[in-house]
Amino acid sequence: MDHPRPIPPLAEPPPPFEISIELFPPRTPEAKARFWDEVARLATLRPIFFSVTCGAGGTGRDGTYPTVLEIRRRFGIPVAAHLTCAGHSREDVDELARAYWQAGVRHLVALRGDPPKGERYVPRPDGYAYAVDLVRGLRAIAPFEISVAGYPETHPDAPSPAFDLENVRRKVEAGAVRVIGQYCFDSDVVLRYRDALVRLGVEAPFVPGIMPVHNFAQIRRFSEACGASIPRWLAELFADVDPRTPVHGMIAAAVAAEQMRRLVAEGFRHLHIYALNRADLTLAVCRLAGLAPKAPAAAHSREGGGA
Repeated sequence: MDHPRPIPPLAEPPPPFEISIELFPPRTPEAKARFWDEVARLATLRPIFFSVTCGAGGTGRDGTYPTVLEIRRRFGIPVAAHLTCAGHSREDVDELARAYWQAGVRHLVALRGDPPKGERYVPRPDGYAYAVDLVRGLRAIAPFEISVAGYPETHPDAPSPAFDLENVRRKVEAGAVRVIGQYCFDSDVVLRYRDALVRLGVEAPFVPGIMPVHNFAQIRRFSEACGASIPRWLAELFADVDPRTPVHGMIAAAVAAEQMRRLVAEGFRHLHIYALNRADLTLAVCRLAGLAPKAPAAAHSREGGGA
């Protein structure tokens, strides 16, 4: 039976580590009403940075850009703006990158992006074909801090794991300074991926992605679409557990915190949390993992520290 390896007991304090937190622009009036309160609570964790995604087919003007600027204004915490090239001209992408730079945003997450649902990705002739091309283009515009994506279980469109790893190496050679991982529930897979990057000579740090399970059924569906696997032990833990019950949240917090503690014990000092714009579970996970909230968001300012 597959199961996660043991980690140090909770009585043993973990080594110090930091987190970054991923958000997405709220789209409905109800979500917008909740968003800023949730971000304010997440800001008490003092993340290295927030990152803000953009949807499939969107460069960021559809919500990412104003959200990034408003988070910086309200909380003084560095923010990394996701920037994709799928379906957009080089001119449009470059214009947005320059707008970020002029607004003081210094950190971008450069991604190929996804085509519209159900369609196969085809590079646009007048655009950046892939993320490595986007990284080169952004570096030519300004000295951005650029993060890129890495896939411990291989990108769904990659012909092989070796090809996918080589693509990460090329993105780092083009100017990326950090590889942020797609979430992966199997920590052994994450560790093997880190080792493979090291063997390939990738010098940029790899930051594992952590996905707290807010709703197991939804995460299962999303994982099937993005190529992330669901270990049998995880499915068994959530079997017949109603996501609306406290039991679901307790299991989710314990699972994510255990993975974080294991990865920190294995040498990682930076973890990237996919918070899904919700503070409760992320706060619980971080507290269990040894990272408690510290100060009100209003008292925290790291402007100029990488945003």
